[in-house]
Amino acid sequence: MKRIILLFLCAATVLITVKAGNDRPINFDQLPAQSQQMIKKYFPGQSVALVKMEREFVGKSYEVIFTNGNKAEFDKKGIWKEIDCKYTELPSELVPPQITNYVRTNYRDVRITKIEKKSRNRHEIELINGLELKFDAKFNVIDIDD
Repeated sequence: MKRIILLFLCAATVLITVKAGNDRPINFDQLPAQSQQMIKKYFPGQSVALVKMEREFVGKSYEVIFTNGNKAEFDKKGIWKEIDCKYTELPSELVPPQITNYVRTNYRDVRITKIEKKSRNRHEIELINGLELKFDAKFNVIDIDD
């Protein structure tokens, strides 16, 4: 009996793992409305190359890849999780003002190319010079990686 249960658990684990990585291309209009509005507002001149939906264990996520190589990731509700603008400037309106002020004060003339929302209202940004800065929920710097 133990072997049957163990075999069942192993099979279920394999099936869940296979299902979790399901990426499939979708049309732009299949994105949640909030994602569409955000892209139209902050990336109006950029062409979309690919939109993907990924099924995860607890829902879906979306990724938009622009023709210039920039990327935006969204959660199942259409709220952005990560924006990576390697080749253009990250729209400043997407960066909390406290982070913008910190970067202006400590890294003059260095632009932010990537922002990611982490759990518990934490943020992580990447600067054009390769530095990664991590902020806590109160926008205090908690780590700097190069």
